[in-house]
Amino acid sequence: MPEKRLKRRKLHNKLFTKNRLVILNEDTFEELFSFKLNLMNVFVTVTISAILLILFTTYIIAFTPLREFIPGYSSSKLKRDATVLALKSDSLSNELKKNEAYIQSIQKVLTGELEYAKFNKDSILATSSEAPSKVDLSPSKEELELRDQVANEEKTNLPKEKKKTKK
Repeated sequence: MPEKRLKRRKLHNKLFTKNRLVILNEDTFEELFSFKLNLMNVFVTVTISAILLILFTTYIIAFTPLREFIPGYSSSKLKRDATVLALKSDSLSNELKKNEAYIQSIQKVLTGELEYAKFNKDSILATSSEAPSKVDLSPSKEELELRDQVANEEKTNLPKEKKKTKK
């Protein structure tokens, strides 16, 4: 135990012993400036400046266009253009489907499979549009079991009503 205290005391003395840093003019030995420092002050100053440097660098990379030069980051203009092109390609594919349905109907009229009186562009386009897919929203077996379990727990945790007595 005393050895540990002795080691701690030596470390404390080394960290908090005041030292003087003096800058002198070599020709005239004139003192330009001096600092009173200890190792703890130097350690804290270096640590804080390293953390600030890391934060500053991270900020520059994250919030400026400089990040576009780092591999793996894409420019915001490129992302915007990709989104616009994806929307255009979707709308063009829908128009292509409508045109193909219209051309097939015209071919049916020309081959005689369909009467001209029944041929209407709006009805053809309405039949070619895709209906929204139906999603099964019924609960699964696990979900039903969970609901029953929660309902049973709620029943058992209800506070018991006090019996009212008439006076």
